[in-house]
Amino acid sequence: MTKTVLSCVQPTEGLHLGNYLGAMRRWAPLQEEEGAQCLYGVVDLHAITVPQDPAALAQRTREAAAAFLACGVDPARSVVFVQSAVPEHTALMWLLACCTPLGRLGRMTQFKDKSGKNEEKAPLGLFAYPVLMAADILLYKATHVPVGEDQAQHLELAREVARTWAARFGPLFPEPEALVAGPAPRVMSLRDASKKMSKSDPSAMSRIALTDDADTIARKIQKARTDDGPVPASPAEAEGRAEAVNLLTVYAALANEDQKSLYKQFGGKPFSEFKVKLTEVAVDALAPITQRMRELLQNSDYIDKILSEGSQKARALAAPTLAEAERAVGLWHTS
Repeated sequence: MTKTVLSCVQPTEGLHLGNYLGAMRRWAPLQEEEGAQCLYGVVDLHAITVPQDPAALAQRTREAAAAFLACGVDPARSVVFVQSAVPEHTALMWLLACCTPLGRLGRMTQFKDKSGKNEEKAPLGLFAYPVLMAADILLYKATHVPVGEDQAQHLELAREVARTWAARFGPLFPEPEALVAGPAPRVMSLRDASKKMSKSDPSAMSRIALTDDADTIARKIQKARTDDGPVPASPAEAEGRAEAVNLLTVYAALANEDQKSLYKQFGGKPFSEFKVKLTEVAVDALAPITQRMRELLQNSDYIDKILSEGSQKARALAAPTLAEAERAVGLWHTS
């Protein structure tokens, strides 16, 4: 069976180190696997479930695509598409929504997190977000989806929807599996290690953006919050020290080193010394990506061409699945 991989990001402001280490760094190697079909999407319909600046959204879509390419995604080997340019996503979403229990969506934690205490004022799109995500996955009959901890619940919903569909209309969608290809570190905020590094954090100092230059990266790392102690020399010493563990996690991921070796290398040293080394590692890893993104963004016509052609390829893959689903539920078709 062909391995079909789907992974997407929202075009919200500031793709960052967490996006890169958690997902995007893994995309280029995946497209090299024999027999693998990889689809990488900019999911702008998901982005508008919360207020966006309409004047900036299209440009952020280009920036996300530029980040894909700068991280090694080859549009000749992978399908790079924009969600809104493939209307089959929303068409399938409606079919899936009609067989997804309301109560099941009410238990999704991300809706509760994003809506906060104002659930009554939250838009329907935010509540139905997981159904659209299920449609994103099932539309291409994806078999594998790289997911972090925060998306695992959405993948499980997609699996449930596939089973529900099969029970009601017959088998159509494979149950997608979480793709685990080596460690995918959970990168936390540089200002508060109890929170995940996020594009939505109001403090730009909380994250390292893929567009940050070397001086900005250095400043953010130097200002990153740590405790008063030195670098821990063992896992036992690191226990309960979230900020210290976060910086060690970032270093290990960027340098492709085992975190245990860092305890020996830096244990007992002041964090000021460790941060200098971390800055060097971060700049070495991210500078080529930043430079390539800047080059690509100077030619928006090229990015638009990649997205247009990729979205057409995505539609060619999506249309037969949607037609099968529509026929299964009895919608009118001429043939």
